Amino acid sequence: MTARTTALLVVAALLAGCAGTPVPDWQLNARSGLERATDAFLSGNARVAAVEFERARGEVARTARVDLVARVELTRCAAQVASLQFEPCAGFERLRADAPAAERAYADYLAGGVDAARVPLLPQQQQPAAAAASGGGERDLALLQAIEDPLSRLVAAALWLKSGRASPQVMNLAAETASAQGWRRPLLAWLGILKQRAESAGDRNEAERIARRIALVTAGPSTP
Repeated sequence: MTARTTALLVVAALLAGCAGTPVPDWQLNARSGLERATDAFLSGNARVAAVEFERARGEVARTARVDLVARVELTRCAAQVASLQFEPCAGFERLRADAPAAERAYADYLAGGVDAARVPLLPQQQQPAAAAASGGGERDLALLQAIEDPLSRLVAAALWLKSGRASPQVMNLAAETASAQGWRRPLLAWLGILKQRAESAGDRNEAERIARRIALVTAGPSTP
């Protein structure tokens, strides 16, 4: 499973109702561009990610459908959140006034501020984690493990980390999820958090072990 899982959840809307009819080029181009963009970003290739996201966005913009353009922007922002880059989703905010309620709810969720009444508007994979009222080590771990899509899992873990809710078990699961996908960017971010935690706890052996894992990742071929 790759970042394409989440990207395809977004792009599925582009293809809805097209069964048995020729698929326009813009749909195919948007789908492939969004897949490549998300994979490139999570793998650490910012240059390719930027080019492919703009290509996908441009293809969707040809329809003048705000909902679809908003979903492309939100996919980009979800990848950033999964990598612990908590920045404003500027591309979506320029569309907010005309965006449907579901897209506004997801944007607020990525910013850490969705209210309980709008949780049903979120992507289905995110709803259980977003609806959980309070944290608990084993309970939160089970909620995350139940999220099959790895990008959605990382997003939920990242938002819990941002709110101060992420337990050590959650942090470790996030790191191992990124590791299993070969996603360099979020893996380094989560390993960095775990290393800081070990250092703060005075666990020198654990901090050094994590530092060796980080070195394995950073010693590989670098990407822009």
